[in-house]
Amino acid sequence: MFTLNEYNKNIGNRVKELRELSDITIQDFAEELDIDETMYKQYENGEVDIPASFLCEIANKFQVDLGLLLTGEETRMNIFDVTRADKGISVERRKEYKYENLCTKFIDKKAEIFIVTVDPKEDTVPSLNSHPGQEFNYVLEGSLKFYIHNNEITLNEGDSIFFDSSHRHAMVALNDKKAKFLAIIM
Repeated sequence: MFTLNEYNKNIGNRVKELRELSDITIQDFAEELDIDETMYKQYENGEVDIPASFLCEIANKFQVDLGLLLTGEETRMNIFDVTRADKGISVERRKEYKYENLCTKFIDKKAEIFIVTVDPKEDTVPSLNSHPGQEFNYVLEGSLKFYIHNNEITLNEGDSIFFDSSHRHAMVALNDKKAKFLAIIM
């Protein structure tokens, strides 16, 4: 089992290798991703966590499956991919959320699918993020305050939301209890 630091370095090395194989400079790729070059270097060096949404964007730009970035293994399933309960690839990419990737071996997926756990925290001001595409979230347990485009929406167990994920968004667990939701990123 890898430590989180080793895990970050392995992912960073895979991103770096893809960038170099594509003959793209750090400066050019940072500009293309619309992030600061220093932050991009920290991602590539495994010095800081890469947000899952950002990993999805990198995978799309290199036209590789997210599973390759997360595991280093090529995807190979083309009819089905079974993930047993609690056996998805754990991705702790942002301090506010814990992601469990539910499909890492299927070739040419049209979406990335995660179970996301949001722990309650005292600081209720979330850090907003955005990424290309669309996203569907379905609350499995607990309650969330969902922030998007100057809106605050309370979502309870069984509620769902579909949105344009290019708008900055975030979720916060409510009632001092963790919340879990299914996230489908397209």
